[in-house]
Amino acid sequence: MSQSPEDPRQSDEHNNRGIELADRGWLDEAIKEFRRAVELDPNSTHARDNLGTVLAETGQLLASLDSFLKAVQGDPENPAARQYLAAFMAAHGPDLAIAEYREAIALDPDFSSAHLSLAVALADRGEIEEALKEAEIAHSLEPEDTLVLHELACCLIDLQRHAEAITHLKTLIKAEPDHLEALVDLGMAFATQGFFAEAEDALLRARSVDPNDFAANYHLASLYARWDRHDESIDLLHRAAREDPFKLRTWLRDDGSFSALHNLPGYNDLFARDDRALNDDV
Repeated sequence: MSQSPEDPRQSDEHNNRGIELADRGWLDEAIKEFRRAVELDPNSTHARDNLGTVLAETGQLLASLDSFLKAVQGDPENPAARQYLAAFMAAHGPDLAIAEYREAIALDPDFSSAHLSLAVALADRGEIEEALKEAEIAHSLEPEDTLVLHELACCLIDLQRHAEAITHLKTLIKAEPDHLEALVDLGMAFATQGFFAEAEDALLRARSVDPNDFAANYHLASLYARWDRHDESIDLLHRAAREDPFKLRTWLRDDGSFSALHNLPGYNDLFARDDRALNDDV
């Protein structure tokens, strides 16, 4: 009499063979063995996890995720299954998102939201040129979409193309006068171009939207430091410190625009206060 098609022993044999093949680098053959193991025993969590691992190694990310999810769904109390799933998401989450955005665009090239989401994902990975291309496509499809305008401007700022960014930010702010992030970005772009009065106007408008916004206070302080308005700059830095002293110290370490303030007591107090905050936190 032949064995049951769901005999766990047969499943284990295929799983072990898959492990041997994967160790030798024969991944396609290993996938076949792991899939056969799962067919014979759908409850084999380790076979599903092994299948997911090798599928990820071959770039089949969606199929890999499916395998890890089924492993967790089949054995939700198994900590190893959850660890495999978590490790996959940590390692491949952005790659999977980008792959799926591209699939969506392949199915519908005029899908503006997919182009925008792909632009954001690529920018997060530091692939700014590619992100800009996607943002430009989204803008051509939805020229008045403020989310698209902001992402397009952010990409241009990252590429030091500030004049173009300013144009898009002005359009955005005309549509949404209280768009805090756009106002801050506009101020930064103007300051980089040397238009200090225009930068101040944008950053003051940002502070009128939220007087406690860290970025608005910090970048206005940076502008005033370069404009020889040192007392105002230090006051704004203290305001930023009240919101996030740790972030402030981190940003100041790499920012040369405050070099003229380094010997002023009010500036050094920022670090003394931050040190006390760190000690209190410990």
